[in-house]
Amino acid sequence: MSMDPPAPGARTAATQAADVVVVGGGMVGASLAALLGRRGLDVVLVEEQPATSADTPAAAPPDLRVSSVNLASVELFRAVGAWEPMTQHRVCPFRRVHAMDEHGGVLRFDARETGHDWFGWFVENRVILSGLREALAGVDTVRWITAAPVTLETDADRARLGLDNGLRLHAPLVVGADGAGSSIRGLAGIDVTARDYQTRALVTNVETELPQQDITWQRFTPEGPQAFLPLCGHRASLVWYARPETVQLLESLDDETLIAEITDAFPAELGGLRAVTGRASFAIRSQHATRYTGSRIALVGDAAHTIHPLAGQGLNLGLEGVNRLAAAILDARKHRRDPGTAVALADYERRHRPRALTMIAATDTLHRLFTAEAGVLPRLGNGVLRLADRLPPGRRAVMRHAMGLTPAGSHRPVP
Repeated sequence: MSMDPPAPGARTAATQAADVVVVGGGMVGASLAALLGRRGLDVVLVEEQPATSADTPAAAPPDLRVSSVNLASVELFRAVGAWEPMTQHRVCPFRRVHAMDEHGGVLRFDARETGHDWFGWFVENRVILSGLREALAGVDTVRWITAAPVTLETDADRARLGLDNGLRLHAPLVVGADGAGSSIRGLAGIDVTARDYQTRALVTNVETELPQQDITWQRFTPEGPQAFLPLCGHRASLVWYARPETVQLLESLDDETLIAEITDAFPAELGGLRAVTGRASFAIRSQHATRYTGSRIALVGDAAHTIHPLAGQGLNLGLEGVNRLAAAILDARKHRRDPGTAVALADYERRHRPRALTMIAATDTLHRLFTAEAGVLPRLGNGVLRLADRLPPGRRAVMRHAMGLTPAGSHRPVP
């Protein structure tokens, strides 16, 4: 990966051309750039933060931001050379998932029922980004430019992207992988539909008395779920969904009092806590772009869709989109077609949009079933877990879907 030549703060009237411009160097954008670059495409990756700005995982405290990475996503990371660097740091596998309600209903998943050893891995976002940047460093066809987009023009032949450092980029296709507040989506005039769940999630990193576990669980309460995500060693990430005023109160507590509140509210399966090592909160919202493609524009990841995080599938859904978009781009290249045309991009939207809509609907339904917001529905939800646990074929189908193994949910990285 080459770096942009201008010094920090310098302005230039230079113009650069590329096969694809990817805006956004996060987990989704970096994965797409690496995948395309390894296939020989000339890719410019535009990101406001320098490629070297991220702390190395070994030198940084554990990240509060943790992602669930399923088997299909690991396959993608392996394909771009990022998974091995990640495993040199903090990667925690889990094979069992338990979902429970307040009345004793439990739905149990075990990856071994599908013939696999692991359901997935919990990985700090910092570790994922470090692995991807290490992988990108070995791809000569990817250029990292530290800048922000300010203008976007498209015509019959190409897109022209103006950056705040004065540089102009020309390419047949510009991909917005720049998150939920995507500037590319805004510059392209693509609208979103959104929902605010009037809920916040308190994320707390803790030291646990119990050693590393191979299970993650989530308990549904009328105010929102409580989740346990095992991390390496005597560490875990706890996620507590609640009304904004409740989370605000919890955030104001000292560590000792917060531990007491967690111990009192969370299930006994948590065990004892030794310390709180970090905390933060965020609002729960979902949004969906009215379209994923435009004239020489494509959106991927959170720029296209954000879902309720209770199922832990946000990153996996974004990486599915990476695979599908990369397949469409590379197929156009293989047949000597323009990758930025509506025809070339149609297959990406046709295949990926229904998958995103399904995930948005599924997570929204789970929220409604198990919270007080829906009135009578929580009483129905209380029986759902018991019924589902008694139906092994359905349980295995759900597991394969979440692991990225079903035909609808999987799309192998382009070889």
